[in-house]
Amino acid sequence: MSKQFAKKQALEKSRNIVSREKDKSNNNLFSKHLKRIYPIGLQRTCSALSLSSLSLSLSQNSTDSSLTDSSTPIDQKISLALRLIAPAERREAPLPKIVQQPSLNVPSEEDKVYVQFHDECWGVPVYDDNRLFELLAMCGMLMDFNWTEILKRRELLREAFAGFDPNNVSKMAEKEILDIASNKELTLAESRVRCIVDNAKCITKVARECGSFSSYMWEYVSYKPVINKFRFPRNVPLRSPKAEIISKDLVRRGFRFVGPVIVYSFMQAAGMTIDHLVDCFRYNECVNLAERPWRHV
Repeated sequence: MSKQFAKKQALEKSRNIVSREKDKSNNNLFSKHLKRIYPIGLQRTCSALSLSSLSLSLSQNSTDSSLTDSSTPIDQKISLALRLIAPAERREAPLPKIVQQPSLNVPSEEDKVYVQFHDECWGVPVYDDNRLFELLAMCGMLMDFNWTEILKRRELLREAFAGFDPNNVSKMAEKEILDIASNKELTLAESRVRCIVDNAKCITKVARECGSFSSYMWEYVSYKPVINKFRFPRNVPLRSPKAEIISKDLVRRGFRFVGPVIVYSFMQAAGMTIDHLVDCFRYNECVNLAERPWRHV
């Protein structure tokens, strides 16, 4: 009788060991795949989209909580994550999949503006003062919105802020500021509107001193974009020593909402630093643009 009992115990112990090893293997598999879920929201089969690590930095301050919200059942999180990973490796079509700072579903019409921004604008060197002012304002809005929400309002913002001409924006009267703040389509706080107007005034001062806002900004990188070679989203920083230097000087000059994280997001968007991952289809294209002479020289 004792031999049968001992044999039964040994069998149960063996089964428990096998079960634990299987669970451990499954957990390792999930952890391995989870690392491939990038924090910025969109992915192409040929590359990992590197839009601001929040950046878009990145720094994106995404409202997406599908992987972190405690109210989402763990089995649902696992299912969403694995469903995202498996098809991504088999697809040949260049359609992006949502991974993020948005959701884990097929991109909607709204998300397409985010894809377009990555594919056509993000990381392309910008030298025009109006466009640089626009990008600085948009990056400052990352404190309140994510990139998709900002880009959806882009044309409305351009209309409200006179095409982001700093000379015109700096002269906005009180009534114009209040009108923009009360625009329900923009949903901008009055303090945010005043911040953009104040920054426009600062840009006009910088332009008088340095010739242009573009010249002032690009001098920090010796008039040539910093070309990084990041392989994984986790390698892309939220700030850099250069961004901290620029941030401090902007604050000294009276600019608002220009912390080092926002400044680095601005540098990424304006092509002052090339942070597309090396296997991103846009990496070589932006590097080729970065190697051209500075437009204002």
